[in-house]
Amino acid sequence: MPDATGLELIAQELRNEDAESIVDTEFHRGRAVLVINPASVKFVLSFLQNSGYTALMSLHGVDYYPHEPRLGVLYEMLDRKLVDRISVKARLHTDDPRIDSVTEMFPGVEFPEREVYDMFGVVFEGHPDLRRILMPEDYEGHPQRRDFPVGGEPVLFTYNEEQTYGKYA
Repeated sequence: MPDATGLELIAQELRNEDAESIVDTEFHRGRAVLVINPASVKFVLSFLQNSGYTALMSLHGVDYYPHEPRLGVLYEMLDRKLVDRISVKARLHTDDPRIDSVTEMFPGVEFPEREVYDMFGVVFEGHPDLRRILMPEDYEGHPQRRDFPVGGEPVLFTYNEEQTYGKYA
């Protein structure tokens, strides 16, 4: 993991190439994070890939409710030679949460992008098969968003069957 100085050097190199690519940097508890402009995701990940961070180990969705931009997409990059990690975070507004897909660069991210789409509603532009992966196609809403209603359908157990549906249901 790059230290705080190494993180700032990487961020400065990226800014030199594209001034709008880096929004912020975070270094907390030994974790280096580049906060990026969502429009620059392919540029930043390609830059890191060419700098030795060749493996995209995971992609996650995050809901920062009630803060805006509310939704986040996190990419965990690994340099296998140095056993070094760096995180890349893109923040998106809920009114139109869109970001470019990186499946062309990292084919293994096809299903994690679908999961983030399904659970958080983030649209990955250019994804080869962007559809729900965990929920039914006709399901409304995104269950991992923090404002998603808790509860849902009642679960029928044999001990409460009469209470729920009446004695002769």
